[in-house]
Amino acid sequence: MNRKYLYPLLIIIVTAALYYGEKYVDRQNEAYPDTTGNKILSSSEFDDSFLPTSTTGAIVNHTYYSLSYSEAHEQAEWVAYSLSKNQLSKNDIERPYFVEDRLVKTKSADWRNYKNSGFDRGHLCPAGDRRFSYDAYHETFLTSNISPQNHEFNSGIWNSLEQKVRFWAEKYDGVYVVTGGVLKDGLPGIGEESVSVPEEFYKIILDASEGNYKAVAFLIPNEAQNGSFYDFAVPIDTIETKTGIDFFPNLSEAIQKKLESKIDLSAWGKR
Repeated sequence: MNRKYLYPLLIIIVTAALYYGEKYVDRQNEAYPDTTGNKILSSSEFDDSFLPTSTTGAIVNHTYYSLSYSEAHEQAEWVAYSLSKNQLSKNDIERPYFVEDRLVKTKSADWRNYKNSGFDRGHLCPAGDRRFSYDAYHETFLTSNISPQNHEFNSGIWNSLEQKVRFWAEKYDGVYVVTGGVLKDGLPGIGEESVSVPEEFYKIILDASEGNYKAVAFLIPNEAQNGSFYDFAVPIDTIETKTGIDFFPNLSEAIQKKLESKIDLSAWGKR
């Protein structure tokens, strides 16, 4: 063969071998979190009866959080978990690799979709909320728990809100959190699997201390923000309308109406 064509052909072969070899090695050797134990609830106040509805029917219950996976968007439409005071920790745990979620029957997105995309691999259940054990921390690195986030958004206003949730978890000795991107038709996608890039992310926090329910919700555009997350407080009804999800279907109609129809920041210490 003419050397002029041989070298480019060899480059193509080697590149392809490295690409597919990397995928094979990852599948064989990357560690996977231990999900064999019983589900550990963060607080006795909360159980699976607080889970939202699923528009996809693909609910996955992990040890330390639950999710509803949307194959069409290659990410969770919601992730739900509870966080108690005794789980707040600053343990320094070695950061693991992102791995595909084996409990998602359609397979969760490969982490490579995010490479060179310009978007962060944004955790939905934050790794910082699960530092109380290695397995809990590792579980947050399943790709079913990540969504494309603008870097300034992820490291700025969204990070501030996550820290505030930890503050509330300590103050009220346990909160329940539901979070995700607003998924809809026509969103841009990244990577080979076209992982949808949400235009907005929501976070809903519920406290049921001593049987007295209160909730607060935020809906924030997926872009750099200069203001406070309080500026983006909305009624839960607003997020339900945008997502088609019923967030607390097992609560009584009276409690749902009280929690979901209005904004009451004063109940959360905002004056």
